[in-house]
Amino acid sequence: MQSQFLAAINQLCEEKNISRDIVLDTIKAALRAAYRKDYGNREQNIEVDINDSPESAIIYLVKKVVSEVENENMEITLKDAKKYNKNAKMDDDIKIDVTPVGYGRIAAQSAKQVIIQRVQEAERDVMYELFKDRENELINALVHRVDNNQVYINLEDKITTVLPPEHQIPHERYYAGQRVKLYLEKVIKTTKGPQLLISRSHPNLVQKLFELEIPEIKAGTVEIKGIARDPGVRSKVAVNSLDPKIDPIGSCVGQKGVRVQSIMDELNGERIDIIEWNENMAEYIKAALAPAKINNIVIDEHRRHVKIYVHPDQRPLAIGKKGQNVQLASGLTKYEIDILDISELKEIKEQKVITDIHDLPKIPADLIEKLDQANLSKVEQLDGLSEKDLMDIEGVTKEEADYLIKAIKNVTKGN
Repeated sequence: MQSQFLAAINQLCEEKNISRDIVLDTIKAALRAAYRKDYGNREQNIEVDINDSPESAIIYLVKKVVSEVENENMEITLKDAKKYNKNAKMDDDIKIDVTPVGYGRIAAQSAKQVIIQRVQEAERDVMYELFKDRENELINALVHRVDNNQVYINLEDKITTVLPPEHQIPHERYYAGQRVKLYLEKVIKTTKGPQLLISRSHPNLVQKLFELEIPEIKAGTVEIKGIARDPGVRSKVAVNSLDPKIDPIGSCVGQKGVRVQSIMDELNGERIDIIEWNENMAEYIKAALAPAKINNIVIDEHRRHVKIYVHPDQRPLAIGKKGQNVQLASGLTKYEIDILDISELKEIKEQKVITDIHDLPKIPADLIEKLDQANLSKVEQLDGLSEKDLMDIEGVTKEEADYLIKAIKNVTKGN
């Protein structure tokens, strides 16, 4: 009949997906090490029989039968061997019971520590194997418990990990039994085992939820071009349709807003602005700043900086509460954005800074030809070069270099 100890080991191994033999072998190894440390020495050949439980463990010192003993830790004469086994003969291995009195308590404690250690190691191994190929995926999870700001999450196969405060949605309340969706950013292997970087605040969580809820995005007919997020408060999502017959914004919003509402509900009521992406950067930036109405826009492509001019009543809308609207628009378009009153604009017209040397005023044609031959046709390539640097270009004279420096300064100053 199986002992309670072995039955418990079997049940534990089955629940945690751990090898029973590995657990038992590790317990025996721990008992051998404990005996050598407290009672014997490293040279001794020690065997352990656990039998019914660690408390009844038997420690054996194993010695080989030889005619002449050279190492007392490892060898025994035939005469002495027969004291332990009357049938002993030369070259046999003789097991001598050397179990110390009261060793059962030590054995039980060692077994407990080993089991805890092996369970932890096994769970880490299972965790790594389950999730190593699932980075950048959406994970369904269950809140196990909440301890102060630490949220303990149950993942698949009863694996538990932590959702740290910095990756939670601000002000979201978590409770045991709550079902949540998480973004698995990365799986890192550390000396303490694998670490899952999970998040509810990452912008990619919004993208994965759109892919889950919007069939057109999942099918690839509508694509997400960019996301900027203030977790728990507001996100801006730029979408583009690859099929002219499909309205990208309508596809994402859904009938009566049901599609985007399900995403907002998952994100604790986070507001989501869906805008249509435009390859025309001026139009894209204007859309990103909605609901504000933009009068004029000046774009510096080289420095990725934009000046937006609006009427006074539109400025608060463009900037947003605590600067949120302009910050999200900047994150979405990857341009630094300044919101200015229209009265500050001297010449009210949309414009771009000069980026091509062919557009520089009064540049001699022969100098442009020399720069073209050197594959230097952009202002940004020449901006900041010294007189000596420019004269290193084949055929460029000192006078031409000085003239070019002044011309570039005239079109870049103030931007």
